[in-house]
Amino acid sequence: MMNSFFKYAICWFFIAISFEVAAQKTFQPKATQIDWKGIVYRKEIAYEARIHTNGGLIGVNIGKIKTYYKTNYYHLSIGYLKDPREKRQNRNLSFKFPDRSKSFAFGKQNSVINIRAGVGSKRFISEKAKRKGIAIGYDYNIGPSLALLKPYQLELIYEVDSGSPNDREIRVETYSEDNADKYLNFNDIFGGAGYWNNFGQISIIPGIQGKLGLFFSMGAFDKTIKSIEVGVMGDIYIKKLPIMVATETVSNKPYFFNFYVKFLFGKRSN
Repeated sequence: MMNSFFKYAICWFFIAISFEVAAQKTFQPKATQIDWKGIVYRKEIAYEARIHTNGGLIGVNIGKIKTYYKTNYYHLSIGYLKDPREKRQNRNLSFKFPDRSKSFAFGKQNSVINIRAGVGSKRFISEKAKRKGIAIGYDYNIGPSLALLKPYQLELIYEVDSGSPNDREIRVETYSEDNADKYLNFNDIFGGAGYWNNFGQISIIPGIQGKLGLFFSMGAFDKTIKSIEVGVMGDIYIKKLPIMVATETVSNKPYFFNFYVKFLFGKRSN
């Protein structure tokens, strides 16, 4: 009798243990480890804002995701470029209210608008985080660059021959050999003219551009793209860009190399 009791007790003990283990598996599951490398995105589109040593740009990158660590893309952007010797200043003159002088860059001949295109690739060089976190990689592109030169304008002071020594007038002019002495005489400058003038006189100088950077991507497997990038970029043109008026002491150049910081945001899709 006693042996039968112990046999039944042992059986019920193992049955109870089995139910307890099953209950723990059912109601206290262990967190599942998912390999996020299995998430497949095929395309991405990202918008960028880039600040560089002598200017800035905004652009778009349209990419095709080849593998989880490599993306090839097409780049298109528009921006501006200035000469490092440009110094904006204002004489704070006023001939009659409300006309006051505007700031200007002394000796500047042309404003430069850059249109850049290219093909590029970005690659991750660190193990990407499972879900969140920061992944590190490098990014490069190369392609054509167009420099659009818009003649720079100044408001120059002219004395009017009216018999009064204080009679003067303001004329908006671009640089030419005829007005070189006046254009480069600080005392004859009232101020800068409006930027949106002279777009009908734009000239184009072609060249090539390229850049190489190191980026830090947040949530590398997320649908949204968020990254910051630092690096070097360069533009080389077929001839010198006449940004400043060339003199015996001032010369222009056909190449520009800059450090940059870039902010990128966008999304990925299947």
